[in-house]
Amino acid sequence: MLIKEYRIPLPMSVEEYRIAQLYMIQKKSREETCGEGSGVEILENRPYMDGPGGNGQYTHKVYHIGMHIPSWFRSILPKAALRVEEESWNAYPYTRTRYTCPFVEKFSIDIETYYKTDSGDHVNVFNLSPAEKRQTILDPIDIVKDPIPPHEYKAEEDPKLYKSVKTKRGPLSEDWIQEYKNNPGKYPIMCAYKLCKVEFRYWGMQSKIERFIHDVG
Repeated sequence: MLIKEYRIPLPMSVEEYRIAQLYMIQKKSREETCGEGSGVEILENRPYMDGPGGNGQYTHKVYHIGMHIPSWFRSILPKAALRVEEESWNAYPYTRTRYTCPFVEKFSIDIETYYKTDSGDHVNVFNLSPAEKRQTILDPIDIVKDPIPPHEYKAEEDPKLYKSVKTKRGPLSEDWIQEYKNNPGKYPIMCAYKLCKVEFRYWGMQSKIERFIHDVG
């Protein structure tokens, strides 16, 4: 198992992010529901008590991913290989999401997230033991400085160019995090702390595939 803790500072409040998160979930569902053999199927959607993060909302979804696979390849695969299951526990500002594929029994992605009103300086937000901390790789993400693959770049989403009409925030400089720290209270800032555990328990391929999922996914 490969474990990484990602820290993603963002120029907004925790409550603003909650609204953005709901919007992006709906947008992603619409994008996945396009073409034959695609779509999102909701199996469960119910409140829970005393679960991950306390009390929240549990959802169990199935993503039918046929549209993302070439037709010739899709024709030789069993149906179980064309679906990914997602379980999520939303007790905002804490969430947990787990992805599995019935066709690949020894594969899973487990993501715990805390949304905090800081710039990513919390030392141990997940209360990891010393042994767990030694096993975890810290990977901070800067939305301005980190490179983006050319095929994924969109100028209208570039934080170095974008200015919000509603909030008057932006564009962001390369030292935006330090600028926000130097002016506490002037601009809202938050950090998404994500503890991502990727497991692919197949001999000879485990390390390579787990690294690939972290690097690309």
